[in-house]
Amino acid sequence: MDSGGIGRGATFTVSLPLTVPHPDHAAPPAHATEPERSHPDAGPEDGGGTDYCRHLAGLKVLVVDDEPGARALVKRLLEDCEAAVQTAASVEEAVTLLLSEPPDVLVSDIGMPGEDGYSLIKRVRALGPDRGGKVPALALTAYARSEDRVRAVAAGYQMHAAKPVEPAELITLVASLAGRT
Repeated sequence: MDSGGIGRGATFTVSLPLTVPHPDHAAPPAHATEPERSHPDAGPEDGGGTDYCRHLAGLKVLVVDDEPGARALVKRLLEDCEAAVQTAASVEEAVTLLLSEPPDVLVSDIGMPGEDGYSLIKRVRALGPDRGGKVPALALTAYARSEDRVRAVAAGYQMHAAKPVEPAELITLVASLAGRT
């Protein structure tokens, strides 16, 4: 650490060891005395590559978020994978849509004005299985601490993902919730 004094800021230097990943099929360097770590290849069969969309074709997804931009982005990502996506900007709108056309998966923000995502999942679970109350649900939220994940799952969501989410992660989580992986 280096500092110019009170109120002048500080500089921190961190040194981390570097392990260079190499494919499993590559030979380790001749001078290596212990096996090198390798990073597994992610191919289409295990969710990598560009084939991860194949599991969403025809899947009905309800996306709930009060932010129009976030809602539109998630909708576009899922529709690009041929999912049928409905969107709602509020808990009330989401419940109405869920009752009229039950989705295969619910993706909801948590931090919304008025009724939040916790209120939504409580209302959905209270509907009972014959009215859509057992729909698999993903909490997609900026609340990313471990206690936030625990609270979301305890409230009734099966999964939790922190915003911003990588497209492949979102698609994989939705497919998993639908039992399509």
